[in-house]
Amino acid sequence: MTDRGTTDRGTTDRGTTDRGTTVLVTGGAGFIGSHVVEALVAAGRRVRVLDSLRADVHGTDPDLTVLETLGDAVDLHVGDVTGRHDVEAALDGCDVVVHLAAKVGLGVDFDDTEDYVHSNVTGTAVLLAATARRAVHRLVLASSMVVYGDGDYLDAQGRVVRPLPRSPADLRDGRFDPVGPGGEPLLPTLVGEESVLAPQNVYAATKLHQEHLAQAWARSTPGRAALLRFHNVYGPRMPMDTPYAGVASIFRSALERGEAPQVFEDGRQRRDLVHVRDVADAVVHAAGWTGTAEAGCARAFNVGSGVVHTVGELATALSGALGGPAPEVTGAFRLGDVRHVTASSARIGAELGWRARIAFDDGVAELAAAPLRRAVRT
Repeated sequence: MTDRGTTDRGTTDRGTTDRGTTVLVTGGAGFIGSHVVEALVAAGRRVRVLDSLRADVHGTDPDLTVLETLGDAVDLHVGDVTGRHDVEAALDGCDVVVHLAAKVGLGVDFDDTEDYVHSNVTGTAVLLAATARRAVHRLVLASSMVVYGDGDYLDAQGRVVRPLPRSPADLRDGRFDPVGPGGEPLLPTLVGEESVLAPQNVYAATKLHQEHLAQAWARSTPGRAALLRFHNVYGPRMPMDTPYAGVASIFRSALERGEAPQVFEDGRQRRDLVHVRDVADAVVHAAGWTGTAEAGCARAFNVGSGVVHTVGELATALSGALGGPAPEVTGAFRLGDVRHVTASSARIGAELGWRARIAFDDGVAELAAAPLRRAVRT
């Protein structure tokens, strides 16, 4: 691994790889990013990584073992996607950009808003402007299922409807399932890429803003952008010991401490849990997307397993795999969480030839056995 730092790790040099052979992966030292880098290298691509190695994500001594094992196939630039100089240096010689760098999760409180917007929206704007200047015309954007908000439901007549927002009073009283405009019960169903986009929290709003910027970039350059709406990603190297982590890592951390996983609401929240290596494979497919991509095209693709599980099932499966205490269903809730959101991944299968391959039971067993990522110390 070549380390071309832009902080105290050194001075950034220009890359030497010929255009047409190198993929820039922002956030490539992170959970999903490290798997994406591995998959791209396995597919025969050279990779440049741009990662800020933020201390609140990586700690003060980042573990770069995964990137280091890939040797000269990976060129690491330590820099911030919000910094024009850092981005320009990292882009040199690249023909495809995979944009993963982002602040993730629901957030601790609304004070996180400025950091979310700066990291996710400003960072995307700086990156896209630089790709336009350098005539890099292929983008893979890591979006998220959170852009759908509450997802799609069916009423008694089988019509697709959006539910009323869940009120704090209903949540406190344990009425967790959304209802229709007349208070009628609804049946959750799969969301397709043409479903209504209605983000419910700051993180979700920034992910949708990223999509809008990518669409504008594609029309203006003209470029080709694959907007990958990842559903609930889990697997080895998940970030631990952080309030921004996903539910699978929170459960896994609790069990490692010998504690029962704390399941919010009633545990019946429906999710599509997709293994991180399947997600990395989807990125590789998207990076080579040409068949349906006209110049100026930005197209969204759900990336999910196609199998519905509940949050309670995930907690129970992890507890069983680790031989730990049974989950505790707490009835607690977070404003901004959605009740049910699960994906139809038919489009990415039909157009990119991708499908998830790792079964839920196998993926959970692997996560249970995987070493915990080093605790963050800042």
